[in-house]
Amino acid sequence: MLPNVDSIAARLRLKQLRLLIVLDEHGSLHRAADEMALTQPGATKALREIEATFGATLFTRSPHGIQPNELGRCVIRYARLIHMDVAHLREEMEGILQGSGGRLAVGAITGAVSGVLVDALMRLRQRQPTLSVEVVEDTSARLLALLDQGRLDLAICRKTVARQPDHYDYRELSDEPAAIVASLAHPLADAQDLKLADLASSRWIVYPSMMPLRGLFEREFKEAGLPVPPHTIETASTMTTVLMLQRDPALVSLMPRDMAAMLSDHGLARTLAIEVQSRTEPYGIVTRRGSVLSPAARLMIDELG
Repeated sequence: MLPNVDSIAARLRLKQLRLLIVLDEHGSLHRAADEMALTQPGATKALREIEATFGATLFTRSPHGIQPNELGRCVIRYARLIHMDVAHLREEMEGILQGSGGRLAVGAITGAVSGVLVDALMRLRQRQPTLSVEVVEDTSARLLALLDQGRLDLAICRKTVARQPDHYDYRELSDEPAAIVASLAHPLADAQDLKLADLASSRWIVYPSMMPLRGLFEREFKEAGLPVPPHTIETASTMTTVLMLQRDPALVSLMPRDMAAMLSDHGLARTLAIEVQSRTEPYGIVTRRGSVLSPAARLMIDELG
């Protein structure tokens, strides 16, 4: 039976939480002890004390090292959250003492970067010019993992990809309409009234499998009664897509409409005259349920609307 909360809080120390994180990173008591400036017997004793505090074994020992079990992975996840919260606490206090605007770490899926994030950040920077900001662009699944680890204050993504969606608070922002883009030198760049069949034999740059826009791409072809193009080039990188379109004018790609419009406005690609009918699931603001948001995170959410 697990000890109660008061017992754990009375016995657990921040240095012990740091040891759990280092053990997870190195998989070795010897290397963890070196990083923590402990002797190996001292690290072994500290781990035993941690396991005694929780009343459970957290790691599996073997001749090859030490690995967290399921309970250990759970405790380590919360250890990272607590450690990151303390780091954020210090940064925010330092910002207050220095009269600066604090710190914000925000993540976003690709469609949300051009769709809502950049404009909201610009408005926030006008309100808080001394605010330090970290922006992470990634998939929803990876952003939720960073949110769980305390590395992000908030994410603009989809929470339905999470194993436990009820662990998050969510406010819907927008859907992610798509467009088809090509190089300015593509043979059909200036054509009007194109149909998807006109591009069926083209070589496509697509998002990786399991991403919503990849599903939209395949659904669009199936609903048009066309086979999904084979031999695609997979990437989630907008920069890679743009460079490949410019190197090979025969390539085409499906991407978020806001991103396509930005590339077209800057002469980096051309949005083809095809209306993409399918829609992806909407995205929104995701935060850890029960977490206390920093002033900067609350301001960011206000700007996002």
